[in-house]
Amino acid sequence: MPRIFFQSTLMKNTALLIILLALPHFSAEACTSYLVTKGASKDGSTMISYAADSHIRYGELYFRPAGKHAPGTTVTCYDRGTNKPLAQIPQAAETYRVVGMTNEFGVSIGESTFGGLEHLKDPTGGVDYGSLMFYTLQRVKTAREAIKFMVELVEEYGYYSSGESFSISDPDEVWYMEMIGKGVKMSQPRRVGEEPVNLRRGAVWVALLVPDGYISAHANQARIRQFPLERRGARNSISSKNLNRIFDPEVTCVYAHDVISFAKEEGLFSGRDEDFSFSDVYDPADFFKVRACDARVWTMFNRLSDGMEQYWDYAQGLNLDNRLPLWVKPNRKVTPQDLMACYRDVFDNTELDMRLDIGAGPYHAPYRWRPMRWEHDGKTYFHERTTATQQTAFAWIAQSRPGFPAAELGTIVWFSVDDAGSSVFVPFYAAMLKAPDTYAEGNGDILTYSSNAAFWSFNKVANYAYSRYGDMIVDIGKRQTALETNFSDSIPILDKRALELWEKNPQLAREYLTETGCRWGDATVETWNRLFEFLLVKYMDGNIKHESNGQFIRTPYGYPPPPMHPEMPDFWKKMIIDNTGDKFLKPE
Repeated sequence: MPRIFFQSTLMKNTALLIILLALPHFSAEACTSYLVTKGASKDGSTMISYAADSHIRYGELYFRPAGKHAPGTTVTCYDRGTNKPLAQIPQAAETYRVVGMTNEFGVSIGESTFGGLEHLKDPTGGVDYGSLMFYTLQRVKTAREAIKFMVELVEEYGYYSSGESFSISDPDEVWYMEMIGKGVKMSQPRRVGEEPVNLRRGAVWVALLVPDGYISAHANQARIRQFPLERRGARNSISSKNLNRIFDPEVTCVYAHDVISFAKEEGLFSGRDEDFSFSDVYDPADFFKVRACDARVWTMFNRLSDGMEQYWDYAQGLNLDNRLPLWVKPNRKVTPQDLMACYRDVFDNTELDMRLDIGAGPYHAPYRWRPMRWEHDGKTYFHERTTATQQTAFAWIAQSRPGFPAAELGTIVWFSVDDAGSSVFVPFYAAMLKAPDTYAEGNGDILTYSSNAAFWSFNKVANYAYSRYGDMIVDIGKRQTALETNFSDSIPILDKRALELWEKNPQLAREYLTETGCRWGDATVETWNRLFEFLLVKYMDGNIKHESNGQFIRTPYGYPPPPMHPEMPDFWKKMIIDNTGDKFLKPE
């Protein structure tokens, strides 16, 4: 029986699974997603993106070929957080090729977990958020089809996960969806041997079309507040009772018919339906939710649009009433490179810039080890949660470009593994027929090192760089820029050749894009392995060796010149003196 598409290679033995199931599940404050409509992008493409942040997830490029399946075939849903088997669902007669989290029709799905009210999680549910994403991608051709399929799957089998935000796009539209379960209310058996069932199976949810020309984002906090309700004569909003109308292009809002009535029945909301706010009811904001989550949305908006200073007090968690808008107009046309910069953000050039406080150490590291919250003298303190974070498994930007004879030719998945701050986004086309060996599933896992796995190559560079970040990130940045610029400059050449081959035979174009993508991926990993060797030599033992353009300098007799020993910054010297007094002071 086939396992869930994209099943992680992490769980290889029962003992490890038992250990993980026994641990508390921390889903909050992980994952960041950006959404860009075609009217907001430089080339008219739709773009959504996703950083999968997890301390136990392995970074690899998921791939599933298209396929045809016999009647009666089933697949098993597995919880993405624990690998627990859930419901078995019917396999589709035909499934579509998927690269990463983008299919051959240019449909992409990303997520971030907001958690929400804990008592609404349904442990009897059969479908988790991962299954919703992965099985949907294998079965749909548009974003609207994706929403319909996800909703119907949850209604039939129950929703297992906690509150989730989804980005859903195709080459024409970008949708933002939020969903949470309805908890448990078990039926009473009416006869001997009858199994009780959860009478609240399903979920409450809202999906909104992002207006063309706008950008949006979500980062572990529910963001949909009021939304247009279905009214007689109005065509833009429908409830799930009229779900088949979702394909009407005038429809821009779809929601569960009981999203408000359920909240009233549970005593979560009392008021006019028009005043109902999904996020305020199902995922109430507090200081930590905003500071650790919506602050990442703010920093993306602040990079790409104007006027965000008016929401600065909210981003700091100080004024919870001054909520961010769900979407904003950018101040320029957005490119994939803009989103890459957003994923490398550490609250750059703001009061929260992680490189500037004492926790950054003498080398301005923008990272803090977990836990994020800590106690001292009976008070609670915290570290910022930045978009760039050490525990990222992978990040991607799905760019569906217009003007191509098939979506698979126009759709590029810019894919990186490990910390986006020190990783490289490599372009892989949705037309690819396999993943590069260096990025493929099964090449190592989170507990198994592999010398030619992309994840481990980027991880060892990043972990070494954390020790002297301010210096090493300069060397890393040079390689990042060189590779990503070369990829971007090469895309038009690749497009031209692929289109020529497509006219002859589409399979030839797919094979060409596969070969090129695999070559680029493998070459990137080789470059990063060489970079690690370079950094190890250059920064050995706290020294900095002299080099020029990546080549170490030698004297005429072959020896290196004496290495550099940069002084500690003054703020660090002062901290040592304040802490130790005259201990290290030279006597007069």
